[in-house]
Amino acid sequence: MKVLLINGSPHEHGSTYSALYEISKTLNECGVESEIVHIGQDPVKGCIDCGYCFKTDHCAFSNDCVNALLKKMESADGLIVGSPVHFASAAGAVICVLDRMFRAGKCFTHKPAAAVACARRAGSVSTFDELNKYFAIRQMPIVTSSYWNDVFGADEKETPQDLEGMQTMRNLGRNMAWMLKCIEAGKEKGIDPPENEKAARTNFIS
Repeated sequence: MKVLLINGSPHEHGSTYSALYEISKTLNECGVESEIVHIGQDPVKGCIDCGYCFKTDHCAFSNDCVNALLKKMESADGLIVGSPVHFASAAGAVICVLDRMFRAGKCFTHKPAAAVACARRAGSVSTFDELNKYFAIRQMPIVTSSYWNDVFGADEKETPQDLEGMQTMRNLGRNMAWMLKCIEAGKEKGIDPPENEKAARTNFIS
């Protein structure tokens, strides 16, 4: 079992990384492999709704991290996305990444997922809510913790001082590991994921 953790911060080893690293350590202690991947600082294009991914299952833009992340997600059993808070919402680059990943990828359904928001002071709850919407629309069981999945601190030095936040990250890691093991145990008993009905699309134009 493996969990992909996406670091959506422009800072590779900043406060978002500190939170994800705490989760990663806990996952490893629970016997679950993990990998933290940084989206980098290079510009990331937003989705242009070109339809290319519907034919190929990958994004037409091949010069950034999106297709590489999709490839990693194909073999991952769970996903955790971490983002800093910018103006009470997630960082722009990670939203561009997720828009394109979740539009192009067919590898998300029924895989547990969780969001982590990292703030200096405020805006973490709205960011947490924003990120969770990606998981909900792809039928990913959302993993929770003992509080909202957020940590506070201006940088990697302050974030570990948020003792409750770090505890929340560890509990999130344990809950993710538990859910993955429950799913695996279900598969061993012959419990398969449900199949969707044929898609029905409604446009509200008279």
